[in-house]
Amino acid sequence: MKIAVIVGSTRPGRNGKAVADWVLAQAAGRTGADYELVDLLDYPLPHLDEPASAKLGAARYSQEHTKAWAAKIAGYDGYVFVTPEYNHSTSGVLKNAIDYLYDEWTNKAAALVSYGMVGGARAIEHLRGVLSELQVAHVQQQLSFSIFTDFENYTSFTPSEMQRNFAGVMFGQLETWAAALRDVRSAVPAAA
Repeated sequence: MKIAVIVGSTRPGRNGKAVADWVLAQAAGRTGADYELVDLLDYPLPHLDEPASAKLGAARYSQEHTKAWAAKIAGYDGYVFVTPEYNHSTSGVLKNAIDYLYDEWTNKAAALVSYGMVGGARAIEHLRGVLSELQVAHVQQQLSFSIFTDFENYTSFTPSEMQRNFAGVMFGQLETWAAALRDVRSAVPAAA
């Protein structure tokens, strides 16, 4: 199985890359899935500019950046979304990237990792609603990092040892659901 760890911020000086790198380091050596970094900086998407809804299927994608993003995301069985919390929600760039696609996300699993003043918990709650609409099974265990306690001088990522244990639980849940949903995807007829 393949799992994408998606960096959900493109902001200069972002903390998200350090958090995503830590997530990848915690996943190293796991036998249930291969984890790979997907950085939204490498997929610059303008504000959603597809004339047709993504629910109408990939055949309707008209923009080359959409087709490239879809090709990247479609090959994964699950995702770890690493998101900052901005104004009680996820980042605009992550929400935009999610909105570009539909079938590529559907019937897959996701885990959620956040960071912010209060650990980014509200960003995760927002993402849970968005992912439910896309038929993504989001696992219960989440990781939430506080800028005050998990970052030295608000910038250097220094998570507590306790977070490593939570990460292991999260990966176990994600891999279990991702494997189960492979069977679901194989039973669903392809979109017309």
